[in-house]
Amino acid sequence: MKFEIGDNVVVKHSNEDGKVVDILGDKMVLVEVRGVRFPAYTDQLDFPYFKQFSSKKLFEEKKPPKKYIEDVKREKNPPKYKVAEGLWLVFFPVFSKDVFDDDVVEELKIYLVNQTDNGLRFRFWLNYAGETEMELQNEVLALQDFYLMNIPFEHLNDSPSFEFEFSLITPQKSKAEYYEATYKPKGKQVFKQIEVLKQKGDAFFTQQLFDRYPDKTKIEAEPFVADPFSQLSKAGFKVVAGKKLPNTEPAPPSVLDLHIDKLTNDYRNMTAHEKLTLQLREFEKWLDKAELHYMKHLWVIHGVGSGRLKEEVHEMLKLRDNVKSFVSQYHPWYGHGATEIFLK
Repeated sequence: MKFEIGDNVVVKHSNEDGKVVDILGDKMVLVEVRGVRFPAYTDQLDFPYFKQFSSKKLFEEKKPPKKYIEDVKREKNPPKYKVAEGLWLVFFPVFSKDVFDDDVVEELKIYLVNQTDNGLRFRFWLNYAGETEMELQNEVLALQDFYLMNIPFEHLNDSPSFEFEFSLITPQKSKAEYYEATYKPKGKQVFKQIEVLKQKGDAFFTQQLFDRYPDKTKIEAEPFVADPFSQLSKAGFKVVAGKKLPNTEPAPPSVLDLHIDKLTNDYRNMTAHEKLTLQLREFEKWLDKAELHYMKHLWVIHGVGSGRLKEEVHEMLKLRDNVKSFVSQYHPWYGHGATEIFLK
């Protein structure tokens, strides 16, 4: 018998360490391995030093050379969103299952993606029917994205409006100081986009706010002509005296302030609808007079507020044939609450 009670042994077939706890005969002992006792023949056991000797490495393996962080090549991050150059809103639909196991859109996760070379500072308003629900101010760096919010899908039926005001983090003389952009998603339109997205197997759909940050608007002064009739006479045209025109209304001011307290003293007794109606009526009358007097450059002060008056003014300007262009950007006198108008 080569084993005694208390000897440490190795079970050959499982290579597990154990201990002899009893002698059962000349060729059999009772072994305990990890709390379990069982009989084993002595030729199925071995002393542990044979295992230690056979598993010991005669030669140490060469350790790989150390790598320092500056030696590791930085991998380029693949673009998260396959969108063209510009500033984008990216919408990720969040799906769930209904009782019929069909996919249902619960909400939209919205990101602002800046695929331009300019870092942008921005202000964001989420409005419902002209009332501000959420306001946010932050920055989105060049070639980066910014998580805006989650919006429940059912809220698209409440006429949401995403309004932005952008400026460059690093100002440039040739670029506009501020730029405004608005997106008004329609429930039916978004639903169609989601259906197309599901057919293509895409994860998101997009809406572009602008392709590049705009340049500063240049206003060229019109040449002054003291006596246009003398210029016609010198050019060979016959100029005769005509009838004297009747004394018409004077030209309107080039700046119109639509704050309600500037238009009436009785505004405290007016409803919101009555105030808006008066403001738009005065704006239309002023614009008509400006066109009659061939004025080219105007300003209308509508304030910031909920944005409803500004929105209505811009809609009216879009429908006027004589309006060449208009822009709403920061002005040192009027701040963000005015729109600059150029007539044809």
